[in-house]
Amino acid sequence: MAKARYKFFDPKAMARLGKLSLVARGVVEGFMSGLHRSPFKGFSVEFAEHRPYAPGDPLKHIDWRCFARTERLNVKEFEDETNVRCYVLLDTSLSMSYRGEGARLTKLEYACFLAASFAYLMIHQQDPAGLVVFDEKIRRYIAPRGSPEHLRVLLEALEQVKAGEKSRMSQPFHELAETIKKRALIVILSDLYDEEAEVLRALRHFRHRKHEVLLFHLLDPMEIDFPFRRLSDFKDLETGERIQVDPKFVREEYLRQLQAFCDRFRKACNESGADYCRINTGVPFEESLGRYLSLRARI
Repeated sequence: MAKARYKFFDPKAMARLGKLSLVARGVVEGFMSGLHRSPFKGFSVEFAEHRPYAPGDPLKHIDWRCFARTERLNVKEFEDETNVRCYVLLDTSLSMSYRGEGARLTKLEYACFLAASFAYLMIHQQDPAGLVVFDEKIRRYIAPRGSPEHLRVLLEALEQVKAGEKSRMSQPFHELAETIKKRALIVILSDLYDEEAEVLRALRHFRHRKHEVLLFHLLDPMEIDFPFRRLSDFKDLETGERIQVDPKFVREEYLRQLQAFCDRFRKACNESGADYCRINTGVPFEESLGRYLSLRARI
């Protein structure tokens, strides 16, 4: 699976994760032997619906009789194929392009490695994974599929990702919460630099629709530690606004407000039953992911 070389997929890093898996905690719609609990009794392979063929879908699932009638490629889906679906929501707003001094990756590049890892983990355990790229609107939507070929589609899509416009994640989130009909696993990769109240309201919308939410809050080491010492010129990557600051006079207050900001998201997630995980992009992504998955497996 995914043997070709992809920018954001590291097979050695995946091997270091061992046999860790991402198992849905709640009751999910569908059937997955040995991993997920289903609210439906028995094993069903009944036909569910047609959907348009997408690159990466196995040819054996194409309904050729339907093609003969309509000259359109459609894939047959069955009830046992509707396992826990994972949607990886990737924030590509301009603030995600930040890379502090000495850092190897921007926040967006780090998020792409995590997105590729989640896609691999889900598809490896036979669960469909999809990708939603967004800033102030949804820029790309790839529906969840579970085939090895689909993993290649996702990895290739990640290589085309670029930082986009200003952040306004609440709008894409509300849209997705309404359009994703079946319960799903929603993995969000973002620095959360947006209107806090609106983002929290959108996260609650996902939970109201019974989706399981994993929120990964990505911050660069320099954002976390604020190690600046000399008079510095700071620029807002999304608005272009500049401000000159003497770090020694603001560092303590900055760190206090950053901690309070993170704590509010953690508290809101805990209250709604979502997961919150703050990620330091200076830590290797497989280490951050492995630590999270190990902790999740114990809870």
